[in-house]
Amino acid sequence: MKRNCSPAYSITIRLSIDETITTLAELIMAINQTGGEIHTISTSGRTPEKQIRQITIKAADNDHQKAIIAAAANVKGVKLLSVCEDTFACHEGGKIGIDLKYPLQDADDLSRLYTPGVARICKVIEADPLRSFRFTMRCNTVAIVTDGSAILGLGNLGAAAALPVMEGKAMLFKRFAGIDAIPICLAENSTDAIVAFVKAVAPTFGGINLEDISAPRCFEIEQRLRDELDIPVFHDDQHGTAIVVLAALTNALKVVGKDIDKIKIVFSGVGAAGTACTELLLSAGAKNIIGCDRAGALYLGREEHMNPAKQRYAQMTNPERLKGTLSEVIADADVFIGLSGPGILTIDDVRKMADNPIVFAMSNPDPEISPEIARPEVAVMATGRSDYPNQINNVLAFPGVFRGALDGRATKITEAMKIAAAKAIASCVPEDQLCADYIIPSALDEQVAHRVAQAVRSTAEEEGITRPPSSPVEGVDDLLPTPKEHDE
Repeated sequence: MKRNCSPAYSITIRLSIDETITTLAELIMAINQTGGEIHTISTSGRTPEKQIRQITIKAADNDHQKAIIAAAANVKGVKLLSVCEDTFACHEGGKIGIDLKYPLQDADDLSRLYTPGVARICKVIEADPLRSFRFTMRCNTVAIVTDGSAILGLGNLGAAAALPVMEGKAMLFKRFAGIDAIPICLAENSTDAIVAFVKAVAPTFGGINLEDISAPRCFEIEQRLRDELDIPVFHDDQHGTAIVVLAALTNALKVVGKDIDKIKIVFSGVGAAGTACTELLLSAGAKNIIGCDRAGALYLGREEHMNPAKQRYAQMTNPERLKGTLSEVIADADVFIGLSGPGILTIDDVRKMADNPIVFAMSNPDPEISPEIARPEVAVMATGRSDYPNQINNVLAFPGVFRGALDGRATKITEAMKIAAAKAIASCVPEDQLCADYIIPSALDEQVAHRVAQAVRSTAEEEGITRPPSSPVEGVDDLLPTPKEHDE
């Protein structure tokens, strides 16, 4: 039985098995018959009659896990000792913590790192607050702020339920860019309250990463914070997605031999991510973009199911003011970009598109159209999933964007910096390896964050949006004596 198994549903079972080859073989066969994928088998103990085996198995869902466990326990000569749900085990007690950069072992350490020595640091920062970027964690720390109103594709689950996602985000910041990121989950949905809170805690951080805040509130929250703070503010659901989409499209267009200023692009989904992707593609040279929601194409003058955000979207897109459903306006489109929900795009829709169509179906976990269905009809296919080629994954963008912004002392993140980041990501796919199934680097590619950081920092410096260095500290920076001049 073939099942779509995932490490997200893996289990580790510990069993006592009769010491015979046939018993182990029967156990493996029983697990395979359920459709479970055995990942590892190890021996953790042995007696003359019994072996203690530990087996890790990938499953498809909770019911599949139960079926695997039941099948294993029913094998003659096998006794089930314990079951570990691996994903929950990884989260037990949380995924992140705080470590010390300097040892704290004796009174001398305490004197330097805390009182009385720390008072000297407080005074020099009071005299010049920019010194906080030099003498505190602020230079390398980002706040990950959410209200839990748009968690992944799950919706409004609240602040507490958002914390596992934010911890995961913090891990990615650290793993790929060496940035210390602090999750902040707010039990508050008021736009004014969120803005006020972030402004109040901003002196602790070098940047603000907004995450999983529902549209259209996320637009106002980000814009106000960008206007009122002098540190980078970045809503990853919007701009991280946009950067990676532009990177992937840049390479996909090379594969099919088309230019961004001459193509027709149709979006399904005009929320936070869809709007940001549209804006960045327009900045990169796209001229003909049509966005669709449940009511069909957005166009200037549409009155049904509109709000200020959609009105603004309509003003900057659909130059021909096409009307109709997604299935109608997708005719002759070169590119489809889906940020909506499963099953939105049909194979008949794909067949209406222009020659060598590009389809980015990024709804997760179920895309707008299954790659198995679409692949024979498209030139390039991408999704948001890791089990298909060309995964559009924000981790390719946000660690490097913030690394570059922090290193460059940037006060904000601009459209030019986002475009530079997208070009850097696209450049990580060598020209001689570029093909339909390889338009975007792996989410685990070690070089990506470094290249993105360099591009973002250089662009910030070119745009002149870098914060001035802090002033020298008297009695610290001038401790070395001035070199004496000697007569020749």
